[in-house]
Amino acid sequence: MSIQWTFIAGYLYFEVAIVAIMMLPIASPRRWQQFFRSRLFAMFREHAAFYFYVLLGVLSLFLMDAVREMRKYSHTDSHVHLSTEMKGNVKLFRAQRNFYITGFAIFLAFVIRRLVTMILIQAELLEKSERIIREAETAKDLAKTTVLTQALQSAGDSNNVENLERLLLDEQNRVKELEEEVTSLKEQLNEAKCKLAERKSE
Repeated sequence: MSIQWTFIAGYLYFEVAIVAIMMLPIASPRRWQQFFRSRLFAMFREHAAFYFYVLLGVLSLFLMDAVREMRKYSHTDSHVHLSTEMKGNVKLFRAQRNFYITGFAIFLAFVIRRLVTMILIQAELLEKSERIIREAETAKDLAKTTVLTQALQSAGDSNNVENLERLLLDEQNRVKELEEEVTSLKEQLNEAKCKLAERKSE
């Protein structure tokens, strides 16, 4: 195997290792987000699109070269000597091997790009959902405190038991509404996690 094809094969193995690491539950989406936004990754992130398209162009050139070699050695004359035919078959096998190596390298480049995008989206969704749940719980506690304070003031001013009961019922209804809202937000978060898991499995 020549130097350029050895390099492409090594790059393919490197891509397989990256995909395996990203698919394993080693780190959470937040950890991956911190890594992708770290100073170590910042220099690469600034020119990531340029590097991706340059690499894609180089791999496409090698892919076309492998296709050319396959077409060149796929049509062999049946009247040639056995040793010449064997040499042609060996060259055809090498061209096919180079074609598959380059094709899988291009495919995995798109897979890695898609995985990075989905991990970042999942991390952002987790942050948003947790922030919404915290805000809902804070609003629930604030409403509970406000209603109880109003109830105590009303009871102290008028000593009216019916007003106190009505205020307590209103407060319970508000608490139930806020709890239902928190439950629905948690369900939406679980649905978003399931959708992201389904997209990853695709």
